[in-house]
Amino acid sequence: MKKIFLAIIGICLGMGTAYAQLPDALEVIKKADQKLRGETSSGTMKMTIVRPSWSREVTMKSWSKGTDYSLILVTGPARDKGTAFLKREKEIWNWQPTIDRTIKLPPSMMMQSWMGSDFTNDDLVRESSIVVDYTHKNLGLETIEGYPCYKIELIPKEDAPVVWGKVLIWIDQKEYMQLKTEFYDEDNYLVNTMLGREIKSLDGRLLPTIMEIIPEEDEGHKTVIEYLSLVFDKPIKETFFSIQNMKRIR
Repeated sequence: MKKIFLAIIGICLGMGTAYAQLPDALEVIKKADQKLRGETSSGTMKMTIVRPSWSREVTMKSWSKGTDYSLILVTGPARDKGTAFLKREKEIWNWQPTIDRTIKLPPSMMMQSWMGSDFTNDDLVRESSIVVDYTHKNLGLETIEGYPCYKIELIPKEDAPVVWGKVLIWIDQKEYMQLKTEFYDEDNYLVNTMLGREIKSLDGRLLPTIMEIIPEEDEGHKTVIEYLSLVFDKPIKETFFSIQNMKRIR
């Protein structure tokens, strides 16, 4: 009995040591965010919106610089071609060529559907920052699709421009890839789950090339974004991210 008791104590101490050695949650989040963003990034993407009775594809080009600047240009289908979204620091702009109009998006529109998909305006232009707008806690280790991951809990800061009540992110230990994210409302109900799949090398970085978001309460609904190409750390001037350029970029 004494040996069993000592063995249990040993296991508990071992578990305590393992959890004590977990890396700082904020540092894990910073590494994962930096890997996905780089100092700059540019690429091409395909978004597929899936509904029970239909599906629709949208192709895009994207450019970003740090967390303050991003530009997304819709290249297809024909009816949406030329539509663009621009983020400059705290301001979000939308260019609609069919009506020759530029619209500044208020914060209240950040959580609205982006082009009829399950992604929001905030998801696409990343107005909120997973590094700055949340407090972070490392909840331990879990395995996602065979990859050992840190499970990180994000709780929004009091004055942050965030509508989620809580976000859980699973980040793999070796490559700091974001493999799963769960978004909860203020009442702690799961709203959306985002999965990272099809891991490949993009410009020398191992990353999920497919991001799939699945609404919890809409059966048969999902949106899939596939990264067709990504280039990191190629110099882009801040002047590239202008309202004038948003209108003429091709």
